[in-house]
Amino acid sequence: MARLIVIKGTDEGKQFELPERTMGIGRDRVNPICLHDTEISRRHAEISPVGDGTFRLHDVGSANGTLVNTRPTLDAILHTGDHIQVGQTILVFSPSRVDNQVTSDLADRIRMVSKQDIEMSSAIVKTINENAGSMILARPEKAGTQWLKDQLANLSIMYATIQAVSHILDLDQLLDKIMELIFGSIEADHGCIMLKNTDTGAFEPKAVRVRDGLDTSEQIVVSRTIMDYVLREKQGVLISDAGKDDRFSAGASIKHFKINEAICVPMKGRHETHGVLFLDTISSIQDVAKKGRDDATGKFTEEQLALAIAIAHQAALAVEETRYHHALVNSERLAAIGQTIAALSHHIKNIMQGIVFGSDMVRSGLADKDENMLHKGWKLVEKNQGKIHELVMDMLSFSKEREPSIEMSDLNHVVEEVIDVVQGRAEQMGVNLEVRLPANLPPVPCDPDGIHKALLNIISNALDAVAEQEDLYVGVQTLIEPGGEWARIVVVDRGTGIDPEKINEIFRPFVSTKGSRGTGLGLPVSRKIFREHGGDIIVESILGKGSKFIMRLPMKSPFSNELNQTMQLPAFNPERED
Repeated sequence: MARLIVIKGTDEGKQFELPERTMGIGRDRVNPICLHDTEISRRHAEISPVGDGTFRLHDVGSANGTLVNTRPTLDAILHTGDHIQVGQTILVFSPSRVDNQVTSDLADRIRMVSKQDIEMSSAIVKTINENAGSMILARPEKAGTQWLKDQLANLSIMYATIQAVSHILDLDQLLDKIMELIFGSIEADHGCIMLKNTDTGAFEPKAVRVRDGLDTSEQIVVSRTIMDYVLREKQGVLISDAGKDDRFSAGASIKHFKINEAICVPMKGRHETHGVLFLDTISSIQDVAKKGRDDATGKFTEEQLALAIAIAHQAALAVEETRYHHALVNSERLAAIGQTIAALSHHIKNIMQGIVFGSDMVRSGLADKDENMLHKGWKLVEKNQGKIHELVMDMLSFSKEREPSIEMSDLNHVVEEVIDVVQGRAEQMGVNLEVRLPANLPPVPCDPDGIHKALLNIISNALDAVAEQEDLYVGVQTLIEPGGEWARIVVVDRGTGIDPEKINEIFRPFVSTKGSRGTGLGLPVSRKIFREHGGDIIVESILGKGSKFIMRLPMKSPFSNELNQTMQLPAFNPERED
């Protein structure tokens, strides 16, 4: 199924599958493709199927317009790798593999034919070394003929190939695109890319193509003898009149399928050969001569052989890059799993130690009928049960895609509820907790429960940060930014501060500066909540002086069409007045 992949913006990493129906793109939640971007319209654009796996993008009168590959557009047919920009969000179009050339299992479409001990020399018109692809691309001015110089000089097909490589990460889609580009420059009737399976070493069909007008249901014949020769001799070959050569008359192979000419070149990458590119034509030399070519020695030419191996080399490099990317992603995924398991094990071990110690106290209290010991032990068990619950809930919040339940909310009231929760702790610590909530703050579109959870994490961290300082001060304020487009909750502490080089690390999962007291998920979860709203958390900090956490919420929510009255307020001065 075709899909859109968000590569930039608040929803970065999300993928939206595109079924065979029209889908809206916008910030309104009724859109199947709902984006948390305040700069796009409620219903910004539509994407619709037009048949054969093709989709059309249509701007439906958006305020800020739609760009396709950096160009403004109202209506466009999408192609593989196209970049769509709406607001500050960029999506990449990745089509499904529904090309009519690849509608059946490729293995059933390819018939391998061979004849033992065939001598091929009389049928081979020209050979070319497998390293020639990189040499031709490096020095196109040294090409043998003017035609090839012209082809390599403009580099149109190579540029298109590179463009495909840079945008397409799916190997099958990549090879399909390369076959399409090849058929745009070489007049072949059939084409196939046979790729080496990295596990078994066998060569398997990965992309096939048939010239328009030919029967696409027929099997495509790939001569195993030719392919083995190319791989063994490390040479690309141009074979002419193969059907008239007695050495290719085995069974009903080449003659049955009327193959007269073939190009077969190795796909040589940087260090190894990954496969072969096979092209054939059923046109005879007489057919070519009838078209008025004076030099009609065949439909395929030596120049096309050189171009084919240059393209095959580029395709091999693309295969290497794609496989490298997939290996890198898998490696990072395994490393992330390992780090997650190690971090969780560490946290759970600490919690379990507390539970075991509390259980021992309960057991001793029961044995000695010591009610005081019993209460202390049970209190310790309950405390660590709470830590387990907090850890599990944070993990669920961080891992689950969550759409905030937006409503017009009194942000001051949300802050007051959080202050009520932490007030007792602040007083016990002796912290001066200063709260500034302007009475005329307008309603803010947000999910009050989500903001409550995120703000509780931030303020709790601020109290932890000042716990061992002389100046025990934490300040909290709400305000509207100049211009009225954003609401802020600012939390300032006079704690130890954060090293500027490590500020981004504090939002990474399981990174905690509080040792066994923290789960390492509080800040990542808090940032995730604000980003789900279309906002963010910004941190400013100075070592030894303290930190400021600025939580921003858009007054024009991606999930709400209400633009609320806004106002300007004086900037909050975090310095405490004497």
